[in-house]
Amino acid sequence: MQTLKRFLTPIILFIISIFFKSGAKTFLNFNEETSFLVGKLSSILLIISVAWGLIVLVKVLKMRYLRHYDLQTENNLDARKLYTQFNILERIIIFIIIIIAVAVTLMLFDGVRKIGLSLFASAGVAGIILGLAAQKAIGTILAGLQIAISQPIRIDDVLVVEGEWGWVEEITLTFVVLRIWDKRRLILPTTYFIEKPFQNWTRNSADILGTVFIYTDYNVPFDELRKELTRLLEGTDLWDGKANVLQVTDNKQNYVEIRALMSASTSPRAWDLRVYIREKLITFIQENYPDSFPKTRVLVNESSKLEINNSQHS
Repeated sequence: MQTLKRFLTPIILFIISIFFKSGAKTFLNFNEETSFLVGKLSSILLIISVAWGLIVLVKVLKMRYLRHYDLQTENNLDARKLYTQFNILERIIIFIIIIIAVAVTLMLFDGVRKIGLSLFASAGVAGIILGLAAQKAIGTILAGLQIAISQPIRIDDVLVVEGEWGWVEEITLTFVVLRIWDKRRLILPTTYFIEKPFQNWTRNSADILGTVFIYTDYNVPFDELRKELTRLLEGTDLWDGKANVLQVTDNKQNYVEIRALMSASTSPRAWDLRVYIREKLITFIQENYPDSFPKTRVLVNESSKLEINNSQHS
């Protein structure tokens, strides 16, 4: 029923245009000039109704096909692929329908046809100027088409762009809207994703690895930290049960760098898991090995002790 309502307006316009185009002379006594004007207006109305109906048809077909794919599921790779392709292709088809409708409408008028022919005849330098002016716009549209075909990004992909990370909310022929984690919107031209590097955390799947870095003293017991990490991961539903690694990745003069590696089914869950593990590991060290946080060591030799004692006596 909802679908039929969307077709109601173009159908009414189509019936009205057919009535005035074919039945006006029979039922209404128009003079020649009025009949000509009514005929032109009914032709324009007919073109508008057909174009409108085709646009509604494209939208309905897209909705009916995509309703079998849910973007809210965790493993939504196929859905993101199809939503990206169909959204961009929908805009292309609608754009073509509108261009054809406008062209057909203009062809109804002899004056416009003559103007068009004269413009084509003298379009040499003007065409070059317009081509150069539109080069960037055309390049942006072509980049949108390339994204639809090759799909370096998709709807609901998680990206890191310009130091910000968020989800792809909308992809058009000319720009991409990125929904930042704090609900801001980052809008970038489609050419950005063809010409510049960026991170796509969900290119092949929604699951992602997360890392937590802890800096401690050399005397911290690494095996105990590994046991605690496993216990924490097994006690939370944020972990997907795949990656669970704790390694010493670097050492400096005053501390060692410990990396905890874990996995989650989606990037938001990975973020929450990293925050949770970082907090609990720090709490574990505070409660069980408080002397294992980084320290600054100073070596005091015998001559330094004598100097300190002399300064105190004086």
